[in-house]
Amino acid sequence: MEERGDSCNCSTGKRKTEERPYKGIRMRKWGKWVAEIREPNKRSRIWLGSYSTPVAAARAYDTAVYYLRGPSARLNFPELLVADGPLSEMSAACIREKAIEVGARVDAQASCTLLHTSGTCETRSIRSEPKACWFQEKPDLNKDPEPEDPDW
Repeated sequence: MEERGDSCNCSTGKRKTEERPYKGIRMRKWGKWVAEIREPNKRSRIWLGSYSTPVAAARAYDTAVYYLRGPSARLNFPELLVADGPLSEMSAACIREKAIEVGARVDAQASCTLLHTSGTCETRSIRSEPKACWFQEKPDLNKDPEPEDPDW
């Protein structure tokens, strides 16, 4: 028989630490990571967004918890917190906006890094000539073939 303190999910055999690698985030069934935080002294929650990576969701959570609880907040990545100074207003909407901005930036950096390391991302400039498409390289099959030897 298991002790109550053990955080084992018996239906899947996984521990909660595997499912939730960081504070304040969880994974949806379809693989997206979401972040939310409870407002101090209230039952309501602040929705912090949906992200492709757990790190982006955790960074959004860190931003929100820092603005809500100050420098004594327990963060997932204390070494990465860059406070832009105090928010003009400490409303839930302002905190949500700032957290989503940070999470989206981290998500974009992670997806760009993933594309570059996998070799599928092209580093061409937007203004450079586009690559020929596969159908432009193939011969037109509606034309009669021309002989290769002009004397034929």
